[in-house]
Amino acid sequence: MRTRHPILRFIAAVALSMGTLGAQAQLTIEITGAGSNRYPVAIANFENEGALPRSVTEVVRGDLERSGLFNLIEVGSAPMGEAALPDFIGIKARGADAVSTGTVAPADAGRQEVRFRLYDTQKQVSLGGMALRTSPNQYRATGHRIADFIYEKITGLPGVFSTRIAYVLKNGSRYELQIADADGQNAQTALVSREPIISPNWSPDGTRLAYVSFEAKKPVIYVHTLATGLRQVAANFRGSNSAPAWSPDGNRLAVVLTKDGQSQLYSLNADGSGVRRLASSTGIDTEPAWSADGAWIYFTSDRGGSPQIYRIPSSGGDAQRVTYEGSYNVTPRPSSDGKNLAYITRNNGRFQVAVMDLASKQTAILTDSNRDESPSFAPNGRMILYASEYGGRGVLAAVSVDGRVKQRLSGQAGDVREPAWGPLPK
Repeated sequence: MRTRHPILRFIAAVALSMGTLGAQAQLTIEITGAGSNRYPVAIANFENEGALPRSVTEVVRGDLERSGLFNLIEVGSAPMGEAALPDFIGIKARGADAVSTGTVAPADAGRQEVRFRLYDTQKQVSLGGMALRTSPNQYRATGHRIADFIYEKITGLPGVFSTRIAYVLKNGSRYELQIADADGQNAQTALVSREPIISPNWSPDGTRLAYVSFEAKKPVIYVHTLATGLRQVAANFRGSNSAPAWSPDGNRLAVVLTKDGQSQLYSLNADGSGVRRLASSTGIDTEPAWSADGAWIYFTSDRGGSPQIYRIPSSGGDAQRVTYEGSYNVTPRPSSDGKNLAYITRNNGRFQVAVMDLASKQTAILTDSNRDESPSFAPNGRMILYASEYGGRGVLAAVSVDGRVKQRLSGQAGDVREPAWGPLPK
């Protein structure tokens, strides 16, 4: 994967043809590091799972195992129905602190109802459950929702297994903007191009992507509605239009424009109206990202001589420098809880993912690779998705904010890059 100077990413281009989402090959997740203290849980086979094309419990187990936070305890192949209490003493003796049970039962119109319950084996009490109506081809989505429930009950954080990711697949001269489940499965193509695709950015409600297209022989920002495939121009001014980033309320975009000369930060409505300049600089300002509360916009600038991260009030104003360690820090991405800032730093000639605790200003480098780019937080703030290089080609990878859990998403031919993690489903 060719590493570009991130501060100049706005010059790349997008999009030759578009259409409705089409199915593509899948990514697979390989665990390359796990948490030191993993939660021991048992996911019993659900009663009557044969009514579905595939096992829901396989999806749940896969989600929890790939997270690197759970140690799955084997409790045998016999199903455990949702209506009966499990053998707490026997399951606890196997080492499980929690166990889930479930039942698949017929519902109306050829659908099924999946009922499940999670138990604390130490206290021998129920931690809650759900009843989900599902069609046979939605077994994976059902499994993701159950895994999200278990994750949240045990860790206290929302699960992200039901979320989606966007990324760009380059295969020869063909570029595809793809949308997949968080585990890399169920990939769909939203955009096909003979030109590079960069900077996909999710709207807060997960229904739209903003991106840059060069089909008009210049960079133009579009907003793409995923359900319909329809798009509209958000910015088509003189010069370059690049690096769109949604505001937390989904009404405005922060963008980088060169219509008045050097690349500078502006904000505008999603329909392209209400353009407002946010900052003025003699250098290059680019890669904006809103804070979760909408109060700040973080961005990359070389106004001080080298690329560093700054922030300004979202209404515009004076810039404040954020990074001071190192001579090259780019691509700021705040977490949804407002606690951390992910970015790319150059460390001994290597480009790596770093994270800053915004309260203490303490920083840590999380990866040991050479060419990382495009960090993107999971919506629960636990993991950071990014692009890197492995085996001579671009891959996606993820790392936890403490650096202990590491994943690599691979399996497709060609380079995979430009990831963006979507929001929690509404």
